[in-house]
Amino acid sequence: MLTRRTLFSLAAGPALLPAASSKTKVEIRANQFFINGRPTYKGRTYKGHKIEGLLMNSRMVQGIFDDKNPATVSRWAYPDTKKWDANRNVNEFLAAMPLWRKHGILSFTINLQGGSPEGYSKSQPWQTSAIAPDGTLLPDFMARLERILDRADQLGMVPIVGYFYFGQDQVLKDEAAVRRAVENATNWLLDRNYRNLLIEVNNETNVKAYDHEILKPARIHELIEVVKGMNRQGRRLLTGTSYGGNGIPESNVVKSSDFLLIHGNGVKDPNRIAAMVRETRAVPGYRPMPVLFNEDDHFDFDKPQNNFMAALSEYASWGYFDPGASDYADGYQCPPVNWGINSDRKKSFFTLLKQVTGA
Repeated sequence: MLTRRTLFSLAAGPALLPAASSKTKVEIRANQFFINGRPTYKGRTYKGHKIEGLLMNSRMVQGIFDDKNPATVSRWAYPDTKKWDANRNVNEFLAAMPLWRKHGILSFTINLQGGSPEGYSKSQPWQTSAIAPDGTLLPDFMARLERILDRADQLGMVPIVGYFYFGQDQVLKDEAAVRRAVENATNWLLDRNYRNLLIEVNNETNVKAYDHEILKPARIHELIEVVKGMNRQGRRLLTGTSYGGNGIPESNVVKSSDFLLIHGNGVKDPNRIAAMVRETRAVPGYRPMPVLFNEDDHFDFDKPQNNFMAALSEYASWGYFDPGASDYADGYQCPPVNWGINSDRKKSFFTLLKQVTGA
C-alpha cells in the first residue's frame, strides 16, 4: 500500500515533498528524553529507580522485511498460506503497535537492512536490503517504512531507524555508495518532516563482518557527522551507532553522538550490564547524554535481578531482543514474525515493563 506522500515522492522527487504535520517531537535534554516538551514517563520511579526520562524499547527490525532472493524467500513462508507476504508482515506490525505502546514501549528499532532472519547467522545469502548497490532506496521497502513511521508519530512513539546491518552491507558496491545511502536515507526522513526519530547509523559497528571501512569503529563517526550535518531549516536528526554485546563505545563515537547505544547480548551477569553503563560514561568525550540498550537477548523477568533491572539501576534505557524462531510462534526477529504478545516470554517482558513504566 502506497501512501499519498509516497506516491507524490515517486512522481515528483523527494525535494518537492510537502511537509507532513508531525504530532510527535523527541528532544534530548542532558541525559533525558523528552516527547512533546515533557520528560518520558513523567514522575515515574520503580523500586527506587528513576524511570522519568528513559526510553524503553524493543528490537523490531523486520517490520519492512522482504527477501529479493528467489532461492531463499520460501524460508519465511507463513504456516497457514505456505508463502511469504511482505504486506501481511507490515500490516500485522502496524496492528500490534498500539498494544506495545499500551504496555509502556515508547521506542522500537526498525532497520533498512533488517537483521538476521534466522536470529544468528554466519552466512546470509538472502537479499533483505532496502538500499540498492549504488546507494539508492528501494520504493517498496520505503513505502512500508513510511506507514510504520507515520503510525509511530500518531501513537507518540520514537522509532530508532537503523541504516546498515553487517549481514547486508556487502550489497553496497563501494564507500561512495555507502555515503550516498546515508544521504538518501537522511534526506528521505527530513523531507517527510519526521521529528520523532533517532538514527542508528549501523548495527554493532564493532562486528568484524562489516565490509566497508567507513562502517567500522575507527571511521563510523564520519557517517554520524554526515547525518548531523544535514538539516531542514535548522532541524536535524538525533544520531548515534550501536556496539555489539559487551562492547563499550569508543571516544570518537562518544564525541560525535547525541546518545549512546550498547548491547547486552552475551552478557549473562546483570552486574556486568550495570558496569557497562558506568564504563560508557567514563569514556573520554562523554558529557551528559542518554545511554540506551537497544538489544539484549537475556530475560529472567520473574527474578529480582536481570539485565533489564540492572540497566535501570544505572539510569540507562533497556531494549528487549527476542530472536525466537521462524515458526510464527515466538520471537520478534525471525520471519514470519507474530508481532503480538503471544508467547510466555513476551508476556513476561511486557508484564514487567508495564509495572516499571506505570503504563
